Amino acid sequence: MLQSIVHYSIHFGLPLVVALIFFKDYWLKAYGLMILGMLIDLDHLLANPIFNPNRCSINFHPLHSYYAMVVYILLLLPKKTRLLGLGLVIHIIADIADCSLM
Repeated sequence: MLQSIVHYSIHFGLPLVVALIFFKDYWLKAYGLMILGMLIDLDHLLANPIFNPNRCSINFHPLHSYYAMVVYILLLLPKKTRLLGLGLVIHIIADIADCSLM
């Protein structure tokens, strides 16, 4: 239960806080772009079983690999991709927190 609360609070709450604090003038757009980072969970569809509550996503699924994380961090550099990169990095932070609570 605590694991789920922490996981989803980071997934949905942290992008909202970041958007409201750092992107006040266009917080809704910023929040939406960061939430697009959730799409990397589509790689869970490649796993068998698709959902396993005892499996850590980090470096198991292709879009949660260390190589992918390097790309997400690089997306933080150009202004045009910064919000998407931020959403992806926050997503990975949520999954790391999830793994540490297992």
